Amino acid sequence: VFQFGQFIIVCGHYGCGKTNLSLNLAVNLQKAGRKVTLVDLDLVNPYFRSSDFQEVIYSNQIELIAPVFAHSNLDLPALPVDLHRIFNMPDRTVIIDVGGDDAGATALGSISQSIQQLPYQMLYVVNRNRNLTQEPAEAVEVLREIEAKSHLRATCVVNNTHLQHDTDAQVVEQGLPFAQAVAQAVGLPLACTTVPAAAARQVADRETTHRAPNGDRQTYYPVQVYVRTPWE
Repeated sequence: VFQFGQFIIVCGHYGCGKTNLSLNLAVNLQKAGRKVTLVDLDLVNPYFRSSDFQEVIYSNQIELIAPVFAHSNLDLPALPVDLHRIFNMPDRTVIIDVGGDDAGATALGSISQSIQQLPYQMLYVVNRNRNLTQEPAEAVEVLREIEAKSHLRATCVVNNTHLQHDTDAQVVEQGLPFAQAVAQAVGLPLACTTVPAAAARQVADRETTHRAPNGDRQTYYPVQVYVRTPWE
């Protein structure tokens, strides 16, 4: 079973589900007894930022560090003023929700030297159903761009294949070969596969369908759907 450490970076292609995963990690780790700080480092996308879901964050006693102009009608790329405080939090678990692709990773690169001094985990989130990353080679290219801009290396792949509220066991299952191929191509472990909590039992009943190339069983990570489109 994959173990989440004390310093977690969540990156990936635009719309792959980074923010929803970041929120779930924060809530679940906080409920598990950790003190969690969630950093919204999405400076280039005015939609689906972690800091837009304050009810989820504060109702679970999660600390939030957000960009200067978050929650306003301004969309300016400004780093959180207290961002460097995260490097002096030995008693807290830090989760960084990075903006999409290489543009978002540039902000991460501004603090990469400090991150490199830590035993960090950098989760590369993939969604087989996301436009422009539907082939393993495309997902590999996006990761290499993120790594180049952030000056950091991913440590694992997370399969977050979904179709929003239409996600079921079949959708999750169909995304596994893609995620396994991406992980194998970049030489990283496939840490886990997310599954909507409502479909967790259905997925468990079909769990033996796919195994990793080395024969290991898949690790499934149930998630709540916190992030929804504006029209939902």
